[in-house]
Amino acid sequence: MKTLFLMALIFVAGCTLAEVKVEVLSERTALENQVLGTYNSLDREMLLLASVRSVDAEGVIQKPPRQSQEHKDAMTAIQVQSFHADDVQAFKQLKWVGENSEGLLTSFQMSKSDAPENLKDFAARYTSEELNAVISQVNQSREIIMRRVIEMNENLKESDLPEIHRIFGKLNAENALQGEKIQTENGTWIVKQ
Repeated sequence: MKTLFLMALIFVAGCTLAEVKVEVLSERTALENQVLGTYNSLDREMLLLASVRSVDAEGVIQKPPRQSQEHKDAMTAIQVQSFHADDVQAFKQLKWVGENSEGLLTSFQMSKSDAPENLKDFAARYTSEELNAVISQVNQSREIIMRRVIEMNENLKESDLPEIHRIFGKLNAENALQGEKIQTENGTWIVKQ
């Protein structure tokens, strides 16, 4: 018996465990991945719409496929965001706007005197009314897109909208550049480092 125990001890001591490496590819939740995937498909649809030819190989004009009003609204919303993207980026650099935790833009006081040299001309020509109009259009577009994400995804319903807002807020904060204002989940505004 003693010999059997000694042999078992030698066998166990001689065994090594393989090293297991666990890599976390993403810290996103399944819902965040689902929302991001749906949003990306909207973005791809927009690219396809922009590149679709309206003439077939024989030169005959083709009618575009029929789309729902919600689909058209979402495509228009993406166009509005693209149209204002440069201005919004400049607003963020000037710290006139920041990304809030609800996935929308929040405006702050316009300070033109401390604008960086590369944005002085830009800052000088914008009024607060124009700033508010752009922010309003972009936020309306973001709302339309968030609702479209829910409509396109069979696992989501209207009651998920607050969670969709939170997810978009998180994604926008992650994509914000260093020096831009972002709102943390607890409501505090910080400048991204």
